[in-house]
Amino acid sequence: MPTLHDVIAARPHVYRYLKPTPLYHYASLSELLGAEVYVKHENHLPVGAFKVRGGLNFAAHLSAAERRGGLFTASTGNHGQSIAFAAKMHGIKATIAVPEVANPGKVAAMRGLGATVIHHGADFDTAREWIKAQAQAQGGRFVSPTEDLLIAGVGTYALEIMEDLPDVEVIIVPVGAGSGACGVSIVAKTINPNIEVIACQSAQAPAMQRSWLAGELVTAEMTTFAEGVATRVPFENTQQIMRQYLDDFVLVDDADILKAIRLMIEHTHNMAESAGAIPLGAALQIKTHLAGRKVVLVMSGGNLALDQLKLSIS
Repeated sequence: MPTLHDVIAARPHVYRYLKPTPLYHYASLSELLGAEVYVKHENHLPVGAFKVRGGLNFAAHLSAAERRGGLFTASTGNHGQSIAFAAKMHGIKATIAVPEVANPGKVAAMRGLGATVIHHGADFDTAREWIKAQAQAQGGRFVSPTEDLLIAGVGTYALEIMEDLPDVEVIIVPVGAGSGACGVSIVAKTINPNIEVIACQSAQAPAMQRSWLAGELVTAEMTTFAEGVATRVPFENTQQIMRQYLDDFVLVDDADILKAIRLMIEHTHNMAESAGAIPLGAALQIKTHLAGRKVVLVMSGGNLALDQLKLSIS
């Protein structure tokens, strides 16, 4: 299990290529929620999402043989962009499998970074199993979205939150595979166990939330449009970390995610992708619980597909 020490050790590998992202206070969101509300803008990173931090930390630790064999992974978009960006920075070949219905903008971004992108299967989990076999057959390094080095890398944004707002009381973070929630939990709870960390996911893709509640892996039907949290099969290592650290796990209906996208545009003038807007949707559900507290909403990414933007403002 990654530790705070691992997150601190990841910082040089991350900041070699990236700058810290801003944490902004929004008076209108604070009024809406009856709390002191801040947004962590991971959407301001070069690929528009937090995961790039993990990819850079991962690539920095590859052996010479792994570099020669190249990286193979599956993604609904942001994890793939992370690996593509890190591979480009380190001069490594990357091959990424995406679902047939993958966000076209994210696919174009991966290809623009030099990765080979292959459409395969109806969802992320199908693509993941296929590319894992391809990596083995071709002698490459398969990258799971929940590798310890990825978690340590993305945890660097939680350190930034703690430095900018050391008296934060609640952090609300979206969950797909769980690397972001794990990174936040490890950092926040190690520094101050009284900080409340709340995860959130689409109610139309509840596998990670149900597994967290059950204390065992539970697969679930996945019908959400929110590709960043479209997980059908949960991950054991991130579940273990979340069971140890998380305080709560909230499900947000897809209709409320669309509303949250619109509210983020109105109040922050930032285009949050569906996963990046879920924390606001969750905060609205637990508004009474948050009243009067210092709350950080993690805008995990801003790679919003045009069709989803149209739905959110229609």
